[in-house]
Amino acid sequence: MFSTSGKHPLLLFLSLPSFGRVGYRGLLAAVQDWADTLGLKLVGAPVKLTVSQGQPVKLNCSVEGMEEPEIQWVKDGAVVQSLDQMYISVSEQHWIGFLSLKSVERSDAGRYWCQVEDGEEIEISQPVWLTVEGVPFFTVEPKDLAVPPNAPFQLSCEAVGPPEPVTIIWWRGGTKIGGPAPSPSVLNVTGVTQRTEFSCEAHNRKGLASSRPAIVHLQALPAAPFNITVTKLSSSNASVAWMPGADGRAVLQSCTVQVTQAPGDWEVLAVVVPVPPFTCLLRDLEPATNYSLRVRCTNALGPSPYADWVPFQTKGLAPSSAPQNLHAIRTDSGLILEWEEVIPEGPLEGPLGPYKLFWIQDNGTQDELTVEGTRANLTGWDPQKDLIVRVCVSNAVGCGPWSQPLVVSSHDHEGQQGLLTAAHPWVPVVLGVLTALVTAAALALILLRKRRKETRQAFDSVMARGEPAVHFRAARSFNRERPERIEATLDSLGISDELKDKLEDVLIPEQQFTLGRMLGKGEFGSVREAQLKQEDGSFVKVAVKMLKADIIASSDIEEFLREAACMKEFDHPHVAKLVGVSLRSRAKGRLPIPMVILPFMKHGDLHAFLLASRIGENPFNLPLQTLIRFMVDIACGMEYLSSRNFIHRDLAARNCMLAEDMTVCVADFGLSRKIYSGDYYRQGCASKLPVKWLALESLADNLYTVHSDVWAFGVTMWEIMTRGQTPYAGIENAEIYNYLIGGNRLKQPPDCMEDVYDLMYQCWSADPKQRPSFTCLRMELENILGHLSVLSASQDPLYINIERAEQPTEEGSLELPCGDQPSSRAGDISGMGAVGGTPSDYRYILSPGGLTELPVQADQQPESPLNDAQRLLLLQQGLLPHSSC
Repeated sequence: MFSTSGKHPLLLFLSLPSFGRVGYRGLLAAVQDWADTLGLKLVGAPVKLTVSQGQPVKLNCSVEGMEEPEIQWVKDGAVVQSLDQMYISVSEQHWIGFLSLKSVERSDAGRYWCQVEDGEEIEISQPVWLTVEGVPFFTVEPKDLAVPPNAPFQLSCEAVGPPEPVTIIWWRGGTKIGGPAPSPSVLNVTGVTQRTEFSCEAHNRKGLASSRPAIVHLQALPAAPFNITVTKLSSSNASVAWMPGADGRAVLQSCTVQVTQAPGDWEVLAVVVPVPPFTCLLRDLEPATNYSLRVRCTNALGPSPYADWVPFQTKGLAPSSAPQNLHAIRTDSGLILEWEEVIPEGPLEGPLGPYKLFWIQDNGTQDELTVEGTRANLTGWDPQKDLIVRVCVSNAVGCGPWSQPLVVSSHDHEGQQGLLTAAHPWVPVVLGVLTALVTAAALALILLRKRRKETRQAFDSVMARGEPAVHFRAARSFNRERPERIEATLDSLGISDELKDKLEDVLIPEQQFTLGRMLGKGEFGSVREAQLKQEDGSFVKVAVKMLKADIIASSDIEEFLREAACMKEFDHPHVAKLVGVSLRSRAKGRLPIPMVILPFMKHGDLHAFLLASRIGENPFNLPLQTLIRFMVDIACGMEYLSSRNFIHRDLAARNCMLAEDMTVCVADFGLSRKIYSGDYYRQGCASKLPVKWLALESLADNLYTVHSDVWAFGVTMWEIMTRGQTPYAGIENAEIYNYLIGGNRLKQPPDCMEDVYDLMYQCWSADPKQRPSFTCLRMELENILGHLSVLSASQDPLYINIERAEQPTEEGSLELPCGDQPSSRAGDISGMGAVGGTPSDYRYILSPGGLTELPVQADQQPESPLNDAQRLLLLQQGLLPHSSC
C-alpha cells in the first residue's frame, strides 16, 4: 500500500498471534524476502480484521526511502501513546515499525494507520479496521426505583455486540420472566406489593452477560417532621424551622404549618410552604399571645402525620406613648427635669420602665441617662449653653417614642426658678405663629399695592392708544387661589373615537357625586365609596374605580375605560352593571383622571368573604346550600356572557362580588374581549395573567375561548368549596403547566359532594370540546341545589354582614346580638373587581332556628315589613324569591 503522495511508499501489514513467536533473525529474513518479492510497489485495499476479546495482535508498518524515520501510530485520529512500539532497520533506507496489542479489549477496536513526517509534509499509510468481538456489553442497565404500591412501572435494558444480534432475558428475583427479546428491551410491570429485585441477561454467540440488580422499593407516606423550633419571635411574626422525617422514598413536595391558640382549638393560621428549605415565617400574629403549632409534610402519596404541638408566645409591644408635659426647674445645684407618668396601653411586654433621658448641647456634648421614676436631676451640663432634652419610656421589647424636645435656654442661667420655654413649651409656638401671621399680612399688603400700581399703569397706556382694555395681561400675577383647570371632556383624554362614542351617553358630571372613604387600592389605582346624586335629588351609594393620579399615558387611560365600555353592554342580575363614567378635572396641562362608577357591593368580593368565614376574626359557618347558590349565580352570569360572545379570561372568586341580598355578580372585565369572528381570542403579547386559573390551551398557546372560561369556573367552584383556599398550594406558577400536562388536577376538597366534584373535574378536561357549557353547568348545579334540604335548626349559625338596625327591636321580632366588624381589606384593584368593599358595620349571628317564630309561609309574603336579618335568613332558606337566570 502506498501513501497518497507516492513520494515514500508506506506498507502496512498485519501478523496473526503466531507471527509474534518467530525469532528476530527469522523476522528480518521474512521481511527481506517479502520486500524483495513485492518490490515495495504493491497497492492494496484497506484491511479489516476481526479478533476475539483477549487475543494478542501485532500491527506492522514498512517505510522505504528515509534514513531513521520517526514512525507514529494513529488510532481514530489520535496518536497512540502505547509503549509497545519498536523499529527494525531492514536496510539503510528501509524500516519496519511494530505496534503490539497484548490482549485486545473493546476499547482497542477502531481504525489504525501509521504516518511519517517528511519536512513539512506528513505521509500516511492505508488504514486497517480492527473489530473486537466478545460477550454483550450493556449500554443501559435497569435502575433502582421507588414506586407506589400496585402502581405500574417500566424497566429498560440494552446491550450491544459485536457480534450481533443480542437478545435480552429478564429475571425477577430468581425467576425468569418471558422469553428472549431483541435488544433494547423494556419490561412493563403492573405493580409490586413488596421490595423486589429485577435484572436482565444479554446473549450473543460469544456468550452472555448479566446486568446489575435493580431494586424496586415501595413508596409510603412520609414520617412526621421532628426538631420543630420557633425562633426570631417578635410581637407579630415568628420563624419556624424543622427537620423532615423519612420521605417514604418519594420527594417531599410541601409542608403545612398549622397554628392555633391552644392544641385542638380552631385553626388560626395554616401556611403551606414548598420545601426545601424546611422553614416558614408566620406573619400577622397577635402580640403577647400564647399559640401552638404543628407541622406535617406531603409527598406524592399524601401527607404525613402531624408532629406534636409546639407552644410559643409572641412578644408584647413596645410602649406606644411618649411622656407628656416635660418641663425643667432650675436650682442652685443643677437642673431638675420632670414629666408625666406614661399609662400602659395594649399588650405590652412586661412592666413599663425605666425611663431614658437624652440631652445634647450646641457644643456637641451629649449623654443618655436611665431614670427610675418621672424625675431626674441633671448636673453634667453647661448652663451657659442651650440645652435640648428628650425622654422616653422603655420595657423589655424596647424604647417607646421620644417626647417632644424641650429647649432650655441659656439666657435664664442666673438662678431663676423656671424657664418660660421650659415650663410653658407652647409659648414659643404661639409667638412663632403670631410672627408668621404678621409677616404674611405685611407681605400681602405690599404685593397688593404693587399689583394695583402695575394695573393702573397698564390701563393708562392702553386707554391712551385707544385699545380695548380686555387685552391687558399683567407682567406678573399674584395671589391666585388655584391653578387653572382644563375642561374635563372625553376629547381631552386622547382616547380613540370608537371608545369616545361608546362612553358619550354614560358620562356623568363630576359635580354629581361626592367621594367618600377608601375601599381599596393597588398598583394602578384605587376604589372609593361615593354618593351619587339622582335626578330626583336623592343620593345612592356607589363605588368609584379610578386610576392613580401619576398615570398620565393615554394608552393606560384607554385600557382602563375599555372595561367600562365592555360593561355598558351588560344587563343581567348576576353580571356587574355600569352606572357611568366620570372625569376628575386637574390643573392645566395634566390629563383628567378617568373614573368608572359601579354599583356598591356591600359584602365585597367573594374570595374575601369566603376567607373571613374560615379564618376571619370571627369565623362563621357557610351552609352547603349557600355555597352551591354562589356557584349557580356565577354560572348564570357566565351563561349570559357566553351567549353574548364575551370571554372573561379572569374568572375567579376574587372577581365575583357579593351584594347585600347575598347574590353574586360576575365583575372585573379588565381582561375581557368581545369575539367578533371565530370562537377564540389569542393573546398577542405578554401580560400579567392568572396562571392558576388558566386552561391548558391558554398556558400553551395563549388561546382563550368560552371553554377556557369553563376551566376557570371549575377552579372557582373549588375555591368556593374550600372557603377561599389557594389552588395548587405549594406549586410555583412556572410549574403549573407541567403539573397539569402530567394529568394532575385539583384534589377533591373535604366535605365536597361527589356530584359537585364531578362537575369541577369535567371543567378541567384536556380537550376543550369535552368541557360542559355554562348552560349545562347551571342546570346541573340547580338540580343539586334542589335536592338539598332546607337549613335545619340543628345546623351551625350563619354569620352574615348586615347594617345595624336603626330602629328599636319590636316585640316578637328577631333580636340580633352584634360585635365589632373586622376592618376593610385593602388589595390590588384588579383583584377587588372594583365594585365592592368590606363594610364598616356590625356582624350579627343569625340562627336558622330563629325562623320558627316568624309568621311566614313558603308561598306567602310576610304581612309586616321584614328587617334585614329576617330577610337574609328567608333568602337562605329559599322562602323568599331569589334573583335567578
